[in-house]
Parts: sequence; C-alpha cells; structure tokens
Amino acid sequence: MNIRAVSSIYRFEMARMRRTVVQSIVAPVLSTSLYFVIFGAAIGSRITEIDGVSYGSFIVPGLIMLAILTESISNSSFGIYFPKFTGTIFEILSAPVSFVEVLLGFVGAAATKSVIIGAIILVTASFFVDIHIAHPVVMALFLVLTSVAFSLFGFILGIWADGWEKLTIVPILVIMPLTFLGGTFYSISMLPPVWQTISLFNPVVYLVSGFRWSFYENADVHVGLSLGITISFLVACLLVVRWIFKTGYKLRT
Repeated sequence: MNIRAVSSIYRFEMARMRRTVVQSIVAPVLSTSLYFVIFGAAIGSRITEIDGVSYGSFIVPGLIMLAILTESISNSSFGIYFPKFTGTIFEILSAPVSFVEVLLGFVGAAATKSVIIGAIILVTASFFVDIHIAHPVVMALFLVLTSVAFSLFGFILGIWADGWEKLTIVPILVIMPLTFLGGTFYSISMLPPVWQTISLFNPVVYLVSGFRWSFYENADVHVGLSLGITISFLVACLLVVRWIFKTGYKLRT
C-alpha cells in the first residue's frame, strides 16, 4: 500500500474544500437549514407528530441523508472529472499506484466531506428541535457507509461524464426525485397501500428508513434490510470501479 500516494490525493482534495468553504460547507448546510425551516414550519403546523415523534425532529434524519447523497456524488464526481478535463489524470494513471490507492484518496476525501457536512447539519438541527439518537453506533455506521457508497457512485459518474452538464444530470433528474419520494419528509406508512408497495422499489427509502431508525427506532422497513441494501450498493459500486480501471473505460482516451 502506497500510503504517501493515498495521502497526497486525499490532502489535495481536502485542501480544495478549505479553499471553497462557502461552496463546500456553508451552501449545503444553509440550503438544508432552509428545507428544515420551511418544511418544518409549513407542514409541521399541520402534522404535529409522526409515530410519536414531532414532525420537526422526524425530518432531521431525512434532511441529513439528502445532504449526504447530493454532496457525496457532487464532491466525488467533480474530484475525478476535473483531472480528466485538464489531462492530469494521465499522470495519476502512469504513477506506480493501484486503483485501490487512487480510490482511497478520491473517495475517502469525498466521504470525509459528506460526514463533516452531516455532522454540522445534525448539530445545527439540535438548536431548533429535540433530537434523540437511540443507537449512535448504528447512526455513525449508516452515515459512513452511505457517504462511502455514494462517493463511489459519484466517482463512477465523474468517469462516465464527458461534459460538465452530465455531472448534474443524474443528481438532479434521478437522485433528487428519489430522495424526495424516499420518505425524507414523511413516512411511507402514510401512503395508500399501492404507493407503499411502489415506494419499496425506491432504494433511498431503505437508506432514510435505516438512518431514521438509529434516531427514534421508527422505520418503514427492517433496519437489517436497510443495512444490507446499503452494503450491497457499496459492493456493486466497488465492482464497477474495479472493472473501469481494469478495462480503462473512459480513462485512456
């Protein structure tokens, strides 16, 4: 394991976060806070509580998950796409480093940023509503696994994209709708039976449900299934990345 190579990539990506702290940290935290205030005030006045939890507290895990998904994909996809755009990716590919070391540097930095953002949002939300974390270890596990899994997905997206506009297609047209329809602001048990069944085909439901369970022990699906879906997605992304480096897909051209 070339620790120096991993450290160099990781520190370079983290330095970019420090240089763009407003875009990297302030903007997602502020936008999530606005979601919290607007939805909490507008809908919270009509729905006082869900499953014994106040509506304001209920939506906090979903908002954290929304921020983690979008930021993990954004940071990781931009991190690997920019070297492709400038041509410096060939310096990385020609260096004596394996794809595992490259992955640890880029994905590790993106996941770290997402965890930091999630932690800041959690602390910020605690000033507005009462938050109780029933299972801190499970909460941290979901936080880290989700950050890593979607940073891997963003890494794949950054390699696949051959233009700046393609970096935003999947997050805006796929991830964002799935997140809003994945129980971020409601419990799927509130939906008609048909829509409950349809919602189970949305993978984000399992992420939000498992993460919310770690807070209030309320879940739309079993926490074990949520954890299994998250790990399966992470492994699938790892296999795709391994194939990309093995074949050189959109890396050698």
